[in-house]
Formats: sequence, structure tokens, C-alpha cells
Amino acid sequence: MQKSKNRLDSSSEPRGFLLRPGFIESGFPIFGSAAIPAKAASPARDGSRLDSVMTAIGLVKDFPVVCVGGSAGGLDAYIRFLRCVPADIGAAIVIVNHLRTVATQLHEILPYHTAMPVELITEGLVLQPNHVFIIPAQRDLHVLDGKFRLKPISKPRGWPDVITVFLNSLAQHWKGKLIAVIVSGYDGDGAAALRGIKEVGGVTIAQKLATAGQPDMPESAIATGWIDFVLSPEDIARKIVCIARGNTNVQGASPRS
Repeated sequence: MQKSKNRLDSSSEPRGFLLRPGFIESGFPIFGSAAIPAKAASPARDGSRLDSVMTAIGLVKDFPVVCVGGSAGGLDAYIRFLRCVPADIGAAIVIVNHLRTVATQLHEILPYHTAMPVELITEGLVLQPNHVFIIPAQRDLHVLDGKFRLKPISKPRGWPDVITVFLNSLAQHWKGKLIAVIVSGYDGDGAAALRGIKEVGGVTIAQKLATAGQPDMPESAIATGWIDFVLSPEDIARKIVCIARGNTNVQGASPRS
């Protein structure tokens, strides 16, 4: 009995714990039995882990955000784009597909084409790099304090303008690099917000018309004069990788074709 008591006393000695590297959806660190018993690492020696922790709880709000806006024919562009984007790109990718009445299925389809987590956006969801986020139907999308905010769609009739709404919100409230991408779709959603993206130092890209199933949306974007690059979905991915990883040589535009 005495030996058993000694073992119990020994195991009750205090130990330091590191945060488990996984996180629940709300963005809070997981503690408890899965924590790793160890001496706490100093930020100087484990900066990458500290960055991950801060990002996941919403403290880091300056990584690049890529908004990919599309509609009819957009699925083909999203798939071709995501297949060429590495899972460690270091940017958050937000796909804004303007559906007015039909529920989106992109969060069920796109995981087959990327190694990144794909999430349907809910109110208050924290933006994180190396994730793909999908707008729900019949909602306007905003960003504030590093989190997504959903509101009832402001234009319930006619062509939606959810891409324009989200790009305007990013230009006002996101401190990191912004990249606006307009791909296949009807009408001209997103075009009205491109100037605002450029004015805050962002980069604008339109899908090459010959590669778009429905060229109206990229064509409208190009016509504004605020597009930096006109590229195929695969080349859009390669360009974004360069930008997200610090290549600042992104001035000027490719031929309007």
C-alpha cells in the first residue's frame, strides 16, 4: 500500500504542457489529455508553432486572402485552379459563387481536388491560411476582426452582387495582401469592386476568356481597366503562389485575350 501511495504522489508532480497542434473548428486550442507533456518552448525557438497558434485563434490577420468569384462555368475554373495550388500556399482562399436560390455543393465537391480543408462558411468562422472557404447561398459575405460575417443577401432579385460585396469588405477590413480573381460567370459581379482592391495595393486577375465556359464576368472585369493579369485557371494558381510567397513583381497586365 505504501508503494502504491508513493507512485500516486510521484505522478501528481506538476508538469508543463504544450498546446496540442490540432484545433477545433471554433479556432480555440485543444487542452487536456492529448496535450504533450514537455517544457514550454520559447517563442524564439518555436516561432512557427506560435504563428500557427496565433493564426488559429484569430490573432494573426495579415496573411494573404484570395477571393475567387464566379458563377456559370465556375466549377471547371475552381477545380483547375485548386489542382495547381499547393496545400501550404500560406493564403486563405475564399470561393464566392453567386447562387441566389440553389444551395451550394462546392464544399462537397472541391475536397476531391485539393489537399486543403474545404469549409462552408458559417457566422463567425475564423479565416485561416491554407484553407478553402465557400460562401453559402442567399447570403452576403463580409469580413471583420479576422472572422467571416454573414448577412441576408442585399440583392434578392436580378443578378446577385455577392462578389462585389465581399471584395469591398476585404478592401475595408483586411490588412493583409488581397488578390481578387474573377472567373467564368454571367453578368459582371465583382467588376465594381476591382478599383477598391487596387487602391489598397491588391492584385486583380481575370480568367482568360478563351478558357472560360461563360466569359461575361471576366470580360466585364477586364473592361474596367483595373485587371493586372488575364490568365488560364492553371496560370492563375501559379501567379498567386508567387504573390503569396513574397514575389512582388506583379505590376502590369498581360494581353487582353
